Amino acid sequence: MNLLLLLLEDMVLAAIPALGFAMVFNVPQRALPYCAALGAAGHGARLLMMQAGLNIELASLLAAVLIGVIGINWSRWLLAHPKVFTVAAVIPMFPGISAYTAMISVVEIARVGYSEALMARMVTHFLRAGFIVGALSIGLSLPGLWLYRTRPGV
Repeated sequence: MNLLLLLLEDMVLAAIPALGFAMVFNVPQRALPYCAALGAAGHGARLLMMQAGLNIELASLLAAVLIGVIGINWSRWLLAHPKVFTVAAVIPMFPGISAYTAMISVVEIARVGYSEALMARMVTHFLRAGFIVGALSIGLSLPGLWLYRTRPGV
């Protein structure tokens, strides 16, 4: 029951920024509910994978692939480009806390000087943020490579 409430809260809170970014990107009004639903589904899937023991990087990659596949299918049904649904939906999964912590570590190093603990924290969080962003971008582009393939794979 606790996991279900956590999942519901996570999905609702992920739908809000997905909807907001969709409006910033001038997504057609008829597609806004789909952007919010896809953002909630992707973030919820990532949460479930992380609860199952996957690390955040791999969970982000798989959730982005899920967003890409669903977005491509919806784009065929609703006659819109897949990016209409997928770009806004993946935004809530960007690693803001890791990037912020890394930048705070940089500022602390500049302010108080080098320390091994600050440098380790900075590098760890920069790498985590970079890997998550890379996983999101690769995961979002893989379904298009698979589903729009014109030549046989063999």
